[in-house]
Amino acid sequence: MVNNHSKQAPTILAENIEAKSRIFTVQSQQLEFSNGSKVIYERLISNSNGAVLIIPLLDDDHILLIREYAAGVGRYELGFPKGKVDPGETWKEASIRESQEEIGHLPQEVRLLDSLSLAAGYMTHETDIVLATGLEPKIAEGDEPEPLEVIKWHLSEWHDLISHPDFTEGRAYAALMLVLKEKNFI
Repeated sequence: MVNNHSKQAPTILAENIEAKSRIFTVQSQQLEFSNGSKVIYERLISNSNGAVLIIPLLDDDHILLIREYAAGVGRYELGFPKGKVDPGETWKEASIRESQEEIGHLPQEVRLLDSLSLAAGYMTHETDIVLATGLEPKIAEGDEPEPLEVIKWHLSEWHDLISHPDFTEGRAYAALMLVLKEKNFI
């Protein structure tokens, strides 16, 4: 059972930028907790306006996946189309743009299912999980270094997807569970 008791947030005694790259900013925070404990944490500060991960639903039993190179793990990964929200862009606009760029389809409807953090203990980044329906073929040029492989998958074969060795990203798992719940598969 979740305790709804809210604790007092620690006091921030100091914040410093430790390192910065094109993508990441590492910040240290010196915190003091209500019990007097002082701790220094490091966290990654997002340099973006967030991101979207799109679940393209062709019909009640078909989703579109992409296979793309994932530099973090050094291999090709099977997952959902995704991308950053550009400055001045809403999650809806980013979802529509990324759908066209990555899977070559324009969604007629996009709906926010949830927002999630990647690693709440040390990252400020959040991803909006979006269900895209009413897909019509329409390609837009994107920023991918190579064409992405688009794969049509039976949603009813979700057990095979979660056991697939190339389907390992936590956000993709969470998105799959959300769409399975939405479509009453689980």
